[in-house]
This record gives sequence, C-alpha cells and structure tokens, in this order.
Amino acid sequence: MRIGELSARTGASRRSLRYYEQQGLLVSARSPSGQRCYGDDHVQRVALIQAFLTAGMSSRTIAQMVPCMTEPNMERARQALTTMNQERNRLSSTIDSLVAARAELDHLINVNLDFLANAAGITPRAD
Repeated sequence: MRIGELSARTGASRRSLRYYEQQGLLVSARSPSGQRCYGDDHVQRVALIQAFLTAGMSSRTIAQMVPCMTEPNMERARQALTTMNQERNRLSSTIDSLVAARAELDHLINVNLDFLANAAGITPRAD
C-alpha cells in the first residue's frame, strides 16, 4: 500500500509517517518510481508507535525499542521493558514536580486573594 492508504488506515498524517521513517521507527520499501510501499504489518507498527507517543515517549526512546518491535525475542523484550520502566520513572518524576509547582502556585494565589481581600476591606478567609 502507498503512504496515503497507510495514513487513511492508521489516522496518522503522511507527514507523521515520513517523520517516523526519518527517525527509524518505520521502514518502507520503494517502488521503481521511488514511492513508499507498506505492508499490512505497518498498520500495527504505526498503532504501536502512536501508543508510545501518547504515553509520552520520545521518538528517540521509541527507536531504542524498534528491534523488539521488528523481531521480538526474550532479550529484546527485556530491553524494551527496561526502557519503558525508565520512561515511567521519568514521567513520575515530572508529575511529582508538577504537583509541587501547583501546590506552590495555589499558595501564591491564596496570598494574592488575602491581599485583595485586605485591600478591599474584607475580612480574610479562614483556611
């Protein structure tokens, strides 16, 4: 199938599919005229790439798991698991940082609300 059909079947734009190839996540054959040609297995691969991207993984990190996607075996699956666990830890750390930032912002909002209440002559709220 050509890139347009793969795009239609997966919902990925043609531009995204070209990007996936550029990053080494997807490999196409070429027709004699130079057009990209894909097989049915590419539909599943694109879905997997999109799932990893939705999970917050970078294309560089996903590229580390291409060998497992292409020819899975126990060792490659273990390596992919290690990569996914590292990404999960990275996301957890980011989430923790965002929660702390939100708590600090909530505090600053409350300080501002207290200032506004005092400036307007309103009794400050009791938290």
